[in-house]
Parts: sequence; structure tokens; C-alpha cells
Amino acid sequence: MYAWFEKRLNPFPAAEPTEPPKTLIAFCLHYTRGSWPYIIVSTVLSAVLAVIEVWLFGFMGSIVDWLSNADRATFLQTEGWKLAGMALIILVISPGLDLVRQMLTQQTVMGNYPMRIRWQVHRYLLKQSMTFYQDEFAGRIATKLMQTALAVRDCIIKLFEVLNYVSIYFVSVLVLVGSADWRLMLPLLVWLAGYVWLLRYFIPRLGKVGEEQADARSTMTGRIADSYANIQTVKLFSHARREATYARDAMSGFMDTVYRSMRLVTTLFVLLGLLNAALLVGVSAVAIWLWLENLVSVGAVAVAIGVVLRMWGMSHWVMWEMSSLFENIGTVQDGINSISLPRLVEDKPDAKDITVTEGDIVFDRVGFHYGKGKGVIDNLSIQVRPGEKVGIVGRSGAGKSTLVNLLLRFYDLESGRILIDGQDISAVKQDTLRANIGMVTQDTSLLHRSVRENVLYGRPDATEAMVVEAARKAEALDFIAALSDPKGRRGFDAHVGERGVKLSGGQRQRIAIARVMLKDAPILILDEATSALDSEVEAAIQENLYRLMEGKTVIAIAHRLSTIAAMDRLIVMDKGSVIEDGTHDELIARQGLYAQLWQRQSGGFLPDDEAGEVEKAAAE
Repeated sequence: MYAWFEKRLNPFPAAEPTEPPKTLIAFCLHYTRGSWPYIIVSTVLSAVLAVIEVWLFGFMGSIVDWLSNADRATFLQTEGWKLAGMALIILVISPGLDLVRQMLTQQTVMGNYPMRIRWQVHRYLLKQSMTFYQDEFAGRIATKLMQTALAVRDCIIKLFEVLNYVSIYFVSVLVLVGSADWRLMLPLLVWLAGYVWLLRYFIPRLGKVGEEQADARSTMTGRIADSYANIQTVKLFSHARREATYARDAMSGFMDTVYRSMRLVTTLFVLLGLLNAALLVGVSAVAIWLWLENLVSVGAVAVAIGVVLRMWGMSHWVMWEMSSLFENIGTVQDGINSISLPRLVEDKPDAKDITVTEGDIVFDRVGFHYGKGKGVIDNLSIQVRPGEKVGIVGRSGAGKSTLVNLLLRFYDLESGRILIDGQDISAVKQDTLRANIGMVTQDTSLLHRSVRENVLYGRPDATEAMVVEAARKAEALDFIAALSDPKGRRGFDAHVGERGVKLSGGQRQRIAIARVMLKDAPILILDEATSALDSEVEAAIQENLYRLMEGKTVIAIAHRLSTIAAMDRLIVMDKGSVIEDGTHDELIARQGLYAQLWQRQSGGFLPDDEAGEVEKAAAE
């Protein structure tokens, strides 16, 4: 039975996620699609149970009246069937309805509903632009995803629960009490006016503090996660105390919102307690007065006082739910600011899969300035012919990495176009574009998974033999065999730590090279691919790298000119423009910038160009 209810709502809907709305109600409705039938049925059942509960109070008043006036000898004969009916409702019907409601609420909605939101938001964010992730802490984004999903669920469920109480329970109480004498309703109506005033005054303020608290919480979590993600740098510079202070500042900001929230809550509940006390005294006084005047029965007095005592507890619950509701609204509003952002790089509606047969690459009058209007790359035109191996040379900040990022379509061009085999990359699906490009970067990042899973990232359907062969070609088998992790996993099963932190730079680089070898894409990009390797290992895998390049169009970036001097062509860039183009020997003979760089190179590395640092920072 549990499993049947758990399977009613699919936590992982297959529909492709779209950009969520930016307004609160539309955002919540957007992520509640598919969950409505179960929420509505659960709410209807709650309403029925609320009416039954109020009716039972009325029935208890009738029992009091019967007992006051009935003959013990004939009581069961005259009223027994009514008592049996009440017992049936209490023992069978009410528990049965509550069972279905609990199953829908707990098994169907509470777990699946927020998971649907996480699943859809996560898939949407996975396709966000690189700029989005450069502007945010990874930990902060993850925190907002998790807390926003729960907040949306709580907003919808709490809203329906509160509306159910106000519209069903309280109205039923008014009808029940008023049926005895309309004057019994007057203290309830006065109480309702005071209750509404408390809600109107305190709840919006709690909501505003709740939004600030959600933002402060995600900032605090983001700072803590940033310290952990960069723990090597923290320890290298002996800045544990500095990081603790950095986190404490965020924690203090969070605690400030907590204190302000709790002050409001304390004041609210003190005033609510006084209001409820006044209600109890008022209803009791009116009920006893009416009884003294022989206008109501003893049962009516018992019912009036009983429902007031019940409302005492219910009013605290509703107030707490309302304050929690507005805190969740603040959390959702904060989440919207990070989640409901357009994707800066989006596939066109009619985008098709790219087909790469030759690997011809054309940069046609490309312009890109990171939105600054000038600088970086202006009117750049380059052609890399099929199967050609081209090295890109230039000082730091010349635009090399930006050129590669544009080819991968991490950013959309501001002018011009890039063609692969005559196909404009802005008109094809991004996933198919990148599936045809293999890349090894200088700053290799591995997933916190096993070595096997990291290598298989290049080709998920590869066999074990193919994985081992790729690792062998990357000269990685020996060190992989010696790996182990704290859980006893060894070799290819060993986990490498976040971003591969448990491995040396050279080991990470070799796994990255194995991954690209397994991918075997027709276009290959090498961005300082061997920079983290020592000379012996580099020499060992150089032959395999050359073998990997066979039949592929290759673009290689290197500060160490000796690693790309043997390329078919070298393109020299400076300040976003091509200033030289030719083979190594041709460029040396010209005695231009390349020749100067070659001659000035110390230890095989290019000197930095201070004038180009602005573009470098933007590219990173």
C-alpha cells in the first residue's frame, strides 16, 4: 500500500525544464504542475475531517443534554443508535479518511513534490552559462536549490492547510456556536478581528526577515563550502584563522536575522496568548450568562467552552504555520533571484545535431568583448583546415583561451560567426557540438567519483578493456593500480576526492588525457595539456598524444613553445588579433614577435604581458 501511494507522483519528470517565472505565485505554480491532483484531494479530505471534528464537539454537547434529562433505564433504547453511529464515525470513517489523507500527504506529496522541483531546477541549472557559475559560489547555488525546493512545497501545503482552517474549521465553529445562540458568536468575531490584525502586522515582517535569512544562510554555506573546496590553498598560505573569520562574518550576519526573527515571534505569541485568554473568558462569560437566562442548555455551554479551548491550540498552530509560510515565501523569493535567470547561451528552437566529417574550422570576423563593448577579440578571422595541427601562441591575455571558449560555445559571439564543416555553431545543439570536441586543459578538474567513472566520462558506453587501454596510452596504469581510498576501494574503483584533490597534478592530467583519448572526438583542443607532467612522463606519453592527433583537427595552446613548435602551423595572437601565421621556421625567419618570444623564453615559458591581464581575468 505504501509503495502504491509513493508511485503516484513521479519525482523525476521527463519533460525538458524551461526558464521558471520571476514572480512568486507563478514560480510556485510552475513547479507544482503535476502535483495538484494529490494536493487538492488531500486538502478536501482535511476539510471533511475538520467538519467531522467540529460536528463531534456538537455531538458531545448533545450527549451532555441527553445525560442531563434522560432516564437511565431507557437511555440506550432511545439514544443508542446515535451513539453507535458516532462510534462508527470515530472508529472507522474518520480514521479511514485520515489514512488516505496521510498516505497522499506523506507518501505521495511530501517526498516526491520537492524532489520534482530539485530535479527540474538542477537540469535547468546544468545548462546555465559559464558566466552564471563564475558569478556564484557552487555551494551557494546548491544550497539555494535544496532550500527553495522545500520552501515551495511548504508554501503550497501550508497555504492550503491555513485556508482550510480559516474557511472550514472556523466557519463550522461559528455555525455550531451560533446555532445555540447568536450572541455566542460575538466574542469569536471580536477575537477573529484581533487575530487578523496580528497576522497583518507580524507576518509580512517575518517574511521580510525570512528572505534576508535565506540569503544570509546561502552566503554562509557558500563561504564555508568555498573554504573546503580550496583547502589546499588555505593550508598553503596558513590562512585557517582568516577563513574562520571570513565564515564567522557570514555566520554573524545570519545570526542577526535569526535574532530579529525570534524577537518578532516572541512578541507575536505573547500577544496571541493574551488574545486567546480574552476569548476564553469572553465566551465562557456569555455562555454562562445565557444559561442563567435559560437561553441555552448545559450542552451548549460545554460545546462553546470546548471549541474555544480547541481553538486556543489551533490558533497557535495557524499562527506558527503562517509565520513559517512567510519565512518560506522569503526563501522562495531569494531562490528566484538565483534560479529564474535566462540562459545566456541557449539552443535555438530549430537547432539540429552537428555533423563533423572533416573538421574544418572557420572563425569568420569574430568579435567578442565579454559585454564590455571593446577589447579582447575584434574582427578575428582564422581557418583551421581539416586534419591540420595548429598551435596558438601569445602572451597571457592575448585572447587564446577566449578563442577556445568561443569555439566550445561557452559564450555566444557578439559579432561574426564560427563554422565547423560549414555549419554555424550557433545554429546547432550545444551538446552535439561539444561531443565532437575533445579537450585537455591545464587546470584539470576531476569528479569526486572513481577513476573508472572519470575516464568513462569521455565515453560512457566504453568497455572495461577500452578504459584500461586509454589509461595505458596515457601512462596512467601504474599509479592507478596503487591508488586506494578510505573506504578500501582500490585501483580503478578508488575515488579521487573533490576536483581530484587526492591526486597529484600530473596524475590528474594523465586521467584527463585518458578521458579524451577514450572520447576520440574529431576535433582536439590541447590547452597546456602536458604542463603538469614531468619531463620523463611527458616524453613517455608524447608519442601517444601524437597518435591521438592523427586524423584530427588540432588546436593546441602552450606557453612552453617547444611543445608546439612541430605543429603544422603556428598562429601568433596579441590583444585579440592575429599578427603572425606560419610554421616555426617561417616565423623565426621573419624576426617578428614569435621570434622575440622564442629568444626571450627562459626555461621554455613565455613572459607575462601586464597589458593583457584584464582580458585574462575576464576569460577566467
